[in-house]
Parts: sequence; C-alpha cells; structure tokens
Amino acid sequence: GTGTNACYMEEMRHIDLVEGDEGRMCINMEWGAFGDDGVLNDIRTEFDREIDMGSLNPGKQLFEKMISGMYMGELVRLILVKMAKEGLLFGGRLTPDLLTTGHFETRFVSAIEKEKEGLQKAHEILSKLGLEPSHEDCLATLRICQIVSTRSASLCGATLAAVLRRIKDNKGVERLRSTVGVDGSVYKKHPHFARRLHKTVRKLLPDCEIRFIRSEDGSGKGAAMVTAVAYRLAAQHKARQKILEPLKLSHEQLLEVKERMRIEMEKGLGKETHEEATVKMLPTYVCSTPDGTEKGDFLALDLGGTNFRVLLVRVRNGMRRGVEMHNKIYSIPVEIMQGTGEELFDHIVHCISDFLEYMGMKGVSLPLGFTFSFPCQQNNLDEGILLKWTKGFKATGCEGEDVVGLLKEAIHRREEFDLDVVAVVNDTVGTMMTCGYEDPYCEVGLIVGTGSNACYMEEMRNVELVEGDEGRMCVNMEWGAFGDSGCLDDIRTEFDLAVDELSLNPGKQRFEKMISGMYLGEIVRNILMDFTKRGLLFRGRISERLKTRGIFETKFLSQIESDCLALLQVRSILQHLGLESTCDDSIIVKEVCTVVARRAAQLCGAGMAAVVDKIRENRGLDFLKITVGVDGTLYKLHPHFSTVMHETVKQLSPKCEVTFLQSEDGSGKGAALITAVACRIREAGQR
Repeated sequence: GTGTNACYMEEMRHIDLVEGDEGRMCINMEWGAFGDDGVLNDIRTEFDREIDMGSLNPGKQLFEKMISGMYMGELVRLILVKMAKEGLLFGGRLTPDLLTTGHFETRFVSAIEKEKEGLQKAHEILSKLGLEPSHEDCLATLRICQIVSTRSASLCGATLAAVLRRIKDNKGVERLRSTVGVDGSVYKKHPHFARRLHKTVRKLLPDCEIRFIRSEDGSGKGAAMVTAVAYRLAAQHKARQKILEPLKLSHEQLLEVKERMRIEMEKGLGKETHEEATVKMLPTYVCSTPDGTEKGDFLALDLGGTNFRVLLVRVRNGMRRGVEMHNKIYSIPVEIMQGTGEELFDHIVHCISDFLEYMGMKGVSLPLGFTFSFPCQQNNLDEGILLKWTKGFKATGCEGEDVVGLLKEAIHRREEFDLDVVAVVNDTVGTMMTCGYEDPYCEVGLIVGTGSNACYMEEMRNVELVEGDEGRMCVNMEWGAFGDSGCLDDIRTEFDLAVDELSLNPGKQRFEKMISGMYLGEIVRNILMDFTKRGLLFRGRISERLKTRGIFETKFLSQIESDCLALLQVRSILQHLGLESTCDDSIIVKEVCTVVARRAAQLCGAGMAAVVDKIRENRGLDFLKITVGVDGTLYKLHPHFSTVMHETVKQLSPKCEVTFLQSEDGSGKGAALITAVACRIREAGQR
C-alpha cells in the first residue's frame, strides 16, 4: 500500500533470538529496509536516488521507496520532468505544478493504466497540471506509468519468491502449496499490479502452487484473529495438560512406589507370605559373582524365542584375562515349538552336535550353561522346573518337568557326546554376571527391553525358601508382576487400564506394562486417540490407522524423542503411520511420547532404588557403592530413558552411589560365566 512489508511462519529452530526449537513463529520481516546496506545499488536509478535524497529519511527504506504507493507517483513525475527538460515531452514546456513534489499522485498511475479510459485520464491529469499534452505525450505518460508499476510488482514478486523458497526448503518438500494473504491500496486498486506480481512469483517458482487471498481489515479483524487463535491454543493446551497430569509422578509418589516395592520384596522372600506374593523373589542358586580367577572352555545355550543360539565361550585368567566367544544361531520351526517335548529337545541336541562339528570339537565333554527364558522354579543351580510355556511355545510333556533332565535325556538318546549341564540361567542373572566379570561391584541385574525384570545378591538369611544362612544368593525378582495385587492402582491411569484389558494376560504383569518396551507405544496410541476424540489433535479426525492396536512401535518413541530430530522427521514418522499431521500435531505427539517414557524411566528407577536400599540395609552400611548391570533395547536405544532412570535412583536413594554398566550378551556370555563360577567353586570344594 502506502508502505510495504511481509511476514511468514519460520521454523523455531532457525530463530536464534528466541529460546526453543519446537514449532514455528511468525516473523515480521520489515523488508522495506532491504537494500539499505547497498545490495540494490546496481539496480537503483537516478530517479530512485533523487526521491531518496528528497525524502524524510535519506538512505533508509530504499526497497520501500522503489515499490510502494507513497513513491510511485513521484517516480513518474521525476521521469516526466527529465523528459520535458530534454525536449522529449510537452514540447519542452514545464509548469510549476509539474515541478512540485507530490503533485503527481499514485492514484493517477492507476487511473492512467486503466484499459479503456486510460489515455483520456492521462489527458485530464496532465491538463490539470497546466500542460497541453498531445496524443503522443499521453501515450508516453501511459508507458512511463506501466514501466514504473511493472518494476514495482516485479521487485515485490522477486522478494516474495525468496520468502516462499525458504518456506519450501524449511519443509523439505518437492512441491510447495501455500497461500499468501495480501492487503494494501496498490495491490487492490491498481488495475494490473496484482496480475504482474503473481506472474513474477510463478515464473521464479515453477515448482510451487501459490494462491493469493485478499485480506479484509488485517489490522482490526486480524488482531482479533491472533487473539482468538492464542485463546484456542491456550484452552487446548490446558485440556491436554489435564489429561496428561496423572502420568506425571511427583517425588512423593515415586517414594511411595519405592516403599511398596520394598514391602512386596519382603513378602516374596518370606516362607509364610511367598505363596500370595506377586513379586516372587525366586532363588537362582547362583551364590557368587566372578572373581577373575575363572578359566576354561564352556558351552552356553540360549533359548528364549524362535531363534536358539549355541555358544562356545573361552574364559582366560591371568595376563590374558578375557572372554572369547563363538556362536551360531539356529531357528526353531513352529511345528517343533508346538510339537512334543522330545522333538524339541532332540532338535536342540541336533543343533549342539552341528555346532561342535562346526567348531571341530566333536567328542569333547564341556560344562554347559543353559539360558532358559521361561518361568521356572529352580530347586538347584542345575534344576529348573518349567512352570508354563510363553512366547508361542506349546511343546507337550514339558510343563512341570525339569528342563535339565529333558536335555540330558535327549543327549543320551543321541549317544554322540556327553555334556555336563552345570546351570540353568535366567537372562537377568546372566546380565548381572556379564557385568560382574568387568566390575566386581556389580551385584544387581536389570533388563528393560520388550519386557522388564531385575535380580540382585540377597543375604542367604533372608532367602527363607532355601535352607542355610551363610553367604548370599542371587534372587530373580520377577518384578514385572509388581502391582498385580492392586498396590499400584492409585497411579495407574485410564490408558494403563485400556492397554492391560486388551493384552494377552489381563491383570498380570502390571508394572511391566507401565515400563517396558512392549507396551509404551500402545499407551501413547491410546492417549493420542483420546486427544483426537476431544478435538485436541489431528483436527479431530481419527484415521483407521490410529485405531489399529500395535502400530505405534516403541522404536518410534525412541526416534521421535531423539534430540537431533527436527519436527519434519516426526511428521514423516507420523505419515508413515498414515497420520496426516500439522507442525503443532508433531509437537503434541512428541510431548506425549516424552511424558510416557519419562514415567516409565522414573518407575523403573523407583524399583531399582528399593533394591539398592535393601542391599545397603542388609549390610548395615551408612553408604553403599554398587554397580547395576543393565541390558534391553529401551535402556540402550531410547535417548533419555537411562538418564531419567539414573536421576530417579539418585534422588530416591541418596545414601547409595549407583553405577550403571551396559551388559554385552547376558544370555550367552552370562550363562557361560555362571557355569565358570560354579565350576571354580566346585573345584575349590573338591580340593
């Protein structure tokens, strides 16, 4: 209009003047000052310079002076004066009116450029300025008006194209579709300005679809709209926070969780209360962690899913202390998983035989550790009664039987080699042992992956299910079932209840369902559904994809929360899930992921705090230094889980200095190390 300016939505990550990287903010460009540093000098004319010299602010707003309504008429007047002085117009005549600044108004330019009456208007206007124009004078004046207004529209289009190109690059799209809201008297009243501006933009941005919409009362209606949008966003934000509130746990609540875990642990350890306890605290008969003197070759078996591993683990001591591993992976066909127990164990022995041949060790008798990741009741280190199959296994004749006995029988049936089965191992205990080999302070094992569990070295006097009071024994907590008694009901949310209800084991493993990888994505999906139903997300449109259980994998949680990920990538993850999202939607999804994962890490930390505090009190120490061996995808891959968990343990157990050590292959290497420790102790006993 009289002046000119532009604004657009910029990515927050590019705005260094404002804190925060999330979302977008409207930038008021103040583009009238473009060129004040001299970058437009090569296209400024003598007429532009003359206008600038005679203005109220010389050297300032140079771009505005080339394109806006306040100066367009004046540019035409200066050109007419120069041409008249050179005898090219009006027979060389000049009049006082023509020589007066501001007497040729911008509205005259619009009038002269009108299709039909343009020349007639030119004649009228020039006559009013005291001139006697000929037909040629009127034609020349029309041409000058066209040149000045076309340059203005083209410059305006070129700078607008730069803004749109930036938006396109920010979004990383092949083709930008965008709308420009426009206001101002020149754009609205000049007969050709808008068309020329649009043409320039299209010419410079052939790969964009740009629409122009004329604004009505930007300063009045616009101010009200800004207020309305702010009000809507604030109301929606408040509604979302209210829904997320129950997922945000206070320090007091976390202390309470720690206390309740402690009570459940005591119940599991006690002979009288064990039967009704939800946290089972199962004895593992592992009574020592590695001391570094272990040596020898050991076999390890790892059965916990559709794949089965056989490993040869060489443990060295002294100067060359270390562990060297060789392994081979075998698959277990579904018909064997669901056939008879004999078939399953014959298949396992067949795989061992193949591995020994592959390693050139046929006929060698080695001690063996068996990681068997199914619920077992251990009555000895080398005896594990299978309580029930899980993970799709249904082999008959195994439940209620000792898996070591089944394995030994299958070895005898084959009559090829003999193995000394020394230990049945739980993968959590394996994790503790693997880290214990690296760090003698490691006496706790933790897994936070698809599922979650913990184990630790308990004083024998407290393990009432096993005879004897001397020394320590590792206890497999099976802590996933914490809360099955209802003791966590006050912190479980409607979303936890929904996930539990539709799971394969409703009412069971409630703690695990709040903290482990298998369920976090589902909790997030349920919250997003709730938000969308209330119109707080995805514009209130629930896609079929969002209704699908399990689409929101936990790996997406880790990806979305990754710090280096721009919202753009969050949007592409959502797109991959079939969810059309705006920039604001992406911010909301990211916030939901953060809240859910943070709660999981805090709950896990509260459980761990209960464990380390119990160890400290068992030993009557004022201060305990201890290491926790950890494994699991959630702990290893999620960008913030481990940090939040460590902080929580530190806050809830201030009298313990806890170090977390990531385990390498707890189920393979761990099984071999448990076997190695057992062999060391057995040999010492024989000596």
